[in-house]
Amino acid sequence: MSFQRLVQAAVAALALALIAPSGAQQVLKVGSTPTGIPFTFLDTKSNSIQGIMVDLATEIGKDAGFTVQIEPMQFSALIPSLTANKIDIIAAAMFATAARKEVIDFSEPVYTYGEGLVVPKADTKAYASQEDLKGTVVGAQVGTAFVDALKKTGLFSEVKVYDTIPDILRDVNAGRLKAGFADYPILAYNLQQGNFADVRLVDGYKPVTVGTVAIGVRKSDTELLAKINASLAKLKANGTIAKILEKWGQKANAS
Repeated sequence: MSFQRLVQAAVAALALALIAPSGAQQVLKVGSTPTGIPFTFLDTKSNSIQGIMVDLATEIGKDAGFTVQIEPMQFSALIPSLTANKIDIIAAAMFATAARKEVIDFSEPVYTYGEGLVVPKADTKAYASQEDLKGTVVGAQVGTAFVDALKKTGLFSEVKVYDTIPDILRDVNAGRLKAGFADYPILAYNLQQGNFADVRLVDGYKPVTVGTVAIGVRKSDTELLAKINASLAKLKANGTIAKILEKWGQKANAS
């Protein structure tokens, strides 16, 4: 081989190496919210999104052979961002509802829970059901399954819609809202931190909208969904999911 051809071959090999680095992992963008603690939230110390679903997505990536890049966004923007190819995966406190399943696909269940009820601490009434709040103004987070469920009951004089769960807690804390409904684990975690001293999480309340949190992908990404489900099964079996939940003050669902 001539010197010129050797040089051309070397240049071609270098170009190929730059285009496809050996052992490079696929990077997938994961949509998570900054306000869904303990599932996802903005950690101000590290200025990064942390939480149960971030830890889980990271562990799935390690097992399935891809790297995750967390993309912070509001809850209501998650599905539009996924379908518009701005992100590849949704890892947040999102219920796998029938309506959402028409638009995107979900993994096997990660965690199951219902809505919690918060009222001002000065309100000591024992609320057992939504009927006990008939005729009052209540609040829920935009884009969640709770909004439509509350409106369909016809029980309330108004269902106010809030951008975030802390916004609901602030209005209950200030006495501007009679009651708020939101994801029970997120409410419990927020109140455990002592940020809303005048809010009470009602212990005896029985949730109506019980759902399952799962990981969301585009309907066209069947191969990715299969990888995620395989990793979830492995992480559940080896206790990793239980450890992640315990780290964030939650108990694993009974099998």
